[in-house]
Amino acid sequence: MPVGGLVPQTTENAADLVVRNAKIYTGDPSRPAAQAVAIRDGRVLGVGDDHDMAGHVGPATRVVDALGRRVVPGLNDSHLHVIRGGLNYVLELRWDGVRSLREGLAMLRQQAARTPKGQWVRVVGGWSAEQFAERRPPTVAELNAAAPDTPVFVLHLYRSAVLNRAALTAAGFDRDTPDPRGGQIVRGRGGEPTGLLLAAPNALILYSTLARAPVLGGEDKKTSTRHFLRELNRFGLTSAIDAAGGFQNFPDDYGTVVDLARAGQLSLRIAYHLFPQTSGQEIADLTRWIGMVRPGDGDEWLRLNGAGENLIWAAADFENFSQPRPELASGYEAEFGKAVRLLMEHGWGFRLHATYDETIRRDLAVFERLAADGLFPAGNRWLFDHAETVTRDSLDRIAALGGGLSVQNRLSFQGEAFVRRYGVGAAADAPPIRAMLERGLTVGAGTDATRVSTYNPWVALHWLVSGRTVGDLLVRPPSNRVDRRTALAMFTTAGAELTGEQDIKGILRPGYLGDLTVLTEDYFSVPEPEIVGIESLLTVVGGRVVYAAGEYEGLDEELPPVSPGWSPVAHFGGYRAAPATRHGGVRQAELITEAADESGEHLRWRIRRGLAPGQENGFFDPCTSL
Repeated sequence: MPVGGLVPQTTENAADLVVRNAKIYTGDPSRPAAQAVAIRDGRVLGVGDDHDMAGHVGPATRVVDALGRRVVPGLNDSHLHVIRGGLNYVLELRWDGVRSLREGLAMLRQQAARTPKGQWVRVVGGWSAEQFAERRPPTVAELNAAAPDTPVFVLHLYRSAVLNRAALTAAGFDRDTPDPRGGQIVRGRGGEPTGLLLAAPNALILYSTLARAPVLGGEDKKTSTRHFLRELNRFGLTSAIDAAGGFQNFPDDYGTVVDLARAGQLSLRIAYHLFPQTSGQEIADLTRWIGMVRPGDGDEWLRLNGAGENLIWAAADFENFSQPRPELASGYEAEFGKAVRLLMEHGWGFRLHATYDETIRRDLAVFERLAADGLFPAGNRWLFDHAETVTRDSLDRIAALGGGLSVQNRLSFQGEAFVRRYGVGAAADAPPIRAMLERGLTVGAGTDATRVSTYNPWVALHWLVSGRTVGDLLVRPPSNRVDRRTALAMFTTAGAELTGEQDIKGILRPGYLGDLTVLTEDYFSVPEPEIVGIESLLTVVGGRVVYAAGEYEGLDEELPPVSPGWSPVAHFGGYRAAPATRHGGVRQAELITEAADESGEHLRWRIRRGLAPGQENGFFDPCTSL
């Protein structure tokens, strides 16, 4: 943007990009605030006031006027299934941010009408029944009515999935299909599946059913991943630590991000983990991978960070808070210890999925035995994920062994279920974030998207600060919440520490990576409930503008069109942001319009059932119909 009085100069210190006239929070304790930042060759060249940075404006420098808006370092989600999410993004109908089941079903009905034969409509994560006005998930009957012939699969948390008749047929479920271990196919009077699948408590039945749906081809996978990364950039994300996960095979499912990195088409920095997929074969997989790659291999865009979030399947607990805590098999420690020893002896870090303190205590006992051989603490980065019920004693043991933690806002979406099972007192401490920080532990924050929580980091930041669920239930008291700066650090500097990049990432300081976001609202002053509505207007990764909206629209890189053309993303986009708050006459008119729409739909429902006389023109005016 041309700025009066700002004259480009021929200088050896010219920047590629200067963002000026901003309220910059740098995250740097030595200089927390600034007006302008200059970036060259992907790194921060300078931070200061507008006058200081004017000397870095050369003839080829792009100058962006932030118009007084808040700028923060780029966000880093420390637990995001970004690789798997990208491979499937354009196939999924997202209910993230949708405020009513009525709206969600209307979207589903429209999508079913445009979905070609042989494809499924799938709603996979990012929502909870508690966010809906109706406070419930859809029924099988509603899915059958919305899509009589197109297979529909709707995943609800780690808890259940609802399938319509067509999806049951496409998935091959019938009265003779046995229940898998830890899962239940709900059946009617005659033994036929009704369409409801339950995790009891193992979610494998949900994910294995989803895996039967069609997948994308090679080029479409690249397009899907690029659009997913752009969607993450929309919320100011510039980095993520991929937590691997079930049905994500190495190296096959990693090929797409590798190809995009090779072509310079990643818009998000990714540090990834490797997750053994086959029970009984975990040690063999880890041994093979250790011979192929090493943590830290790669560059600032794509790098291996270690193993996990499972090392062996027998050591994984499940996080369905609608079910009792699972009892893990006895004796898994021997095989688990072999896996940990193998990794530590070869310089590999790891992360471990662990919901309950009972699991964490058993794992720590293994680490403490290995510590006698000098393997803990040994400088390898390792951490527990989730840790909703971890105790203070276990936190002390984690600190002594050199570990870290990554917490996610899973209770944004499952807080009500957790309260019903474990009570208000336990929920207030799930997880004990303040106790973690008080011990000096590195605590990264993330979302665990995409199959349960939404990938919108501002929903997680709101949960950290407010202690409230998406259904507005207050779960955590002030004693277990954090202030806004601490929450932001958990989404910036802590993530950099978990990948060993704390000396180059997470703050805006000369020499650090030039990753930042210009926000729609000032995160530090906006009313607490409105934190969830924050988005990015401009996201910069290494000096590249990777997302631009509002006044900056068109400054980012062009993406290929969404493919296939019938994709839900092509028609609905991703996260459904709530409309901006409006007051007075405009909002009143909007409410009247919504009421009229509902009234018309109710009348049509009554006419179809013979409860009201049909009207040829659908209109009655008592003033003219005498």
